[in-house]
Amino acid sequence: MKLPNQYGSVYKLSGKRRKPWAARKTVGWKQIPEKQKSYPIYEFIGFYATKTEALQALANYNSDPYDLHFNTITFEEVYDRWSDIHFEKVSASNVNGYKAAFNTCKDLWNMKFQEIKLDHLQKVVDDSGKNTPTLKKIKIMFGLMYDYAVVHEIVSQDKREMVRYVDISKPGNPNAYDRKPFTKKAIKTLWDAHESNIYLSVVLMLIYTGVRIGEMLDLEKKDVHLDERWFYVKESKTDAGIREVPIAEKIVPFFEYWMQQDCDHLICTPDQKPFEYRNYYDSYWTPLMKDLSLSKYTPHCTRHTCVSLLTEAGVDERIIQKIVGHKGQNVTQVVYTHLELPIKLEAINKI
Repeated sequence: MKLPNQYGSVYKLSGKRRKPWAARKTVGWKQIPEKQKSYPIYEFIGFYATKTEALQALANYNSDPYDLHFNTITFEEVYDRWSDIHFEKVSASNVNGYKAAFNTCKDLWNMKFQEIKLDHLQKVVDDSGKNTPTLKKIKIMFGLMYDYAVVHEIVSQDKREMVRYVDISKPGNPNAYDRKPFTKKAIKTLWDAHESNIYLSVVLMLIYTGVRIGEMLDLEKKDVHLDERWFYVKESKTDAGIREVPIAEKIVPFFEYWMQQDCDHLICTPDQKPFEYRNYYDSYWTPLMKDLSLSKYTPHCTRHTCVSLLTEAGVDERIIQKIVGHKGQNVTQVVYTHLELPIKLEAINKI
């Protein structure tokens, strides 16, 4: 059924989304004189799980647009609108971080955005049970969402200022895993069992490269130089994380296997698609670790394991920092110490 002229439109966004249906309305036109063309300027009303919900929102907008945008829009709706724009600009690991941060804010989801106060934001932080990195991500997300809300005149600038006063100085998760290296016995268990499931190879690849799980899942084949035994991490949490990572001889067969799969990314799902972190963690890491009685280990433990193995092998600390992408205690070491790839390869093959 065609909607009336100037009523607005509803359409489905591409890809897998929690709320794929968008409702929008043309609010003006942008003239391009040199091209003798004009382009519509859209006001997005929101994003919805079903077409029916999107059509209803469009109808509500047409009956009372001021109320919809300034009085009734919820925290969840602002998140949906903000994330649809912002997620196109950031890496997959950052997207996963924001999604995790949003999931800690369930008490805010249905609250009217205008009515949220500092105490509400602080309560989310205090009740989250999360540690410092996650709390920082939550606060950053709050700031970006309020920036979006100010620009779109959902709230005033003074509302944005209250995010500064969210206190994240008291982290703590009583249920958090103690991030310790895999023991020698646990590593042997992985080697003994790796032929039973190809996804165990990913665990060993993480241990013997020291990369973050997000860096491994984001790695594209074009950045893997198997003949020269290294790959390039081009997106990372820190500047030091952008680096050339050596490939130890013992895990070359794993890289060879994954390079043969029909996917642009190195690590892929059984249907040859890139991994989302939650998909990998929930569907592969967790059950595999449970089957091997290694449930106490998290993906980040592999990174600690690599550092531990390199240290035990007597590798210079500066080389370890370059391999795993840690920031050095001494800035001079990080910026001015040039370590060639052969030195890294020699180091990684010691473990």
